[in-house]
Amino acid sequence: MSTEGGIKAVIAALIANLGIAVAKFVAFLLTQSSSMLAEAIHSLADSGNQVLLLFGNKRSQRASTSTHQFGYGRQRYIYGFIVAIVLFLVGGLFSLYEGIHKIQHPEELSDPTIAFVVLIIAIVLESFSLRTAVKEANAARGSRSLPRFVRDTRNPELPVILLEDTGALVGLIFALIGITLAVVTGNGAFDGMGAAAVGTLLIVIAIFLAMEMVSMLTGESALPEEDEAMRTAIETTPGVERVIHMKSLHLGPDEILCAAKIGISSADTGAQIAAVIDGAEGRIRDAITGKKVTVYLEPDVYHPGAG
Repeated sequence: MSTEGGIKAVIAALIANLGIAVAKFVAFLLTQSSSMLAEAIHSLADSGNQVLLLFGNKRSQRASTSTHQFGYGRQRYIYGFIVAIVLFLVGGLFSLYEGIHKIQHPEELSDPTIAFVVLIIAIVLESFSLRTAVKEANAARGSRSLPRFVRDTRNPELPVILLEDTGALVGLIFALIGITLAVVTGNGAFDGMGAAAVGTLLIVIAIFLAMEMVSMLTGESALPEEDEAMRTAIETTPGVERVIHMKSLHLGPDEILCAAKIGISSADTGAQIAAVIDGAEGRIRDAITGKKVTVYLEPDVYHPGAG
């Protein structure tokens, strides 16, 4: 479900950003507005983001091999990292450079009306794209707030799209303010300030997303509630004395590795131990819905007081 929701948000954002990018480039050619150029590059970068996320999702679905025995699920994190570093940061630095250049060498806008029309249309389209991303995030975040969901989710697509669309809307407002001030005052430096604000925003988003993707690539555990559900599933299995220790790891956004040492009775036979393990594995998989769970359980004789 999380993957489907993420891909739906990615496709919605891609369709919106392609149309917006074309409109902004046309507006830049007609107005020579730095804010419009910065916004056009921003939308083009966003479109590239979505293509990379879709490509990464496709690559992650390849079957496991003898070399990659747990599959390729983490490739989605790699492409999310590329989006954060290359496209966001490059788009941010370009916009910042263009803004500073226009502040130092201001030029009068040739036809600001076109820029205003394009920006308003872009705001409407970005709002629809953000609405789709928020809707899909709401279906997956449970009781978490949206900021907490962005920090906690193991799905790389939804945080990228949520921050991308939010940044796009705020950036459009910056560009609108910059162009408005440039028209009202006759000072083209305000247009450059709008572009610089867009660039700064993109750089901040890039840094935050890069940190999140690095954490996912390094290897994050299951969510706390998932860990608790797996532990409870094991401990409520008949024949299990207790969970001695348990660790989890996300092999990809939709696959969890659960490894645990479980305490059993010293009187159990081999067949009884095997039945206990099978029962615990089934309960774990029943407890975690919407994700594949790979389970490794090590039985051990539990001695109360031994820890």
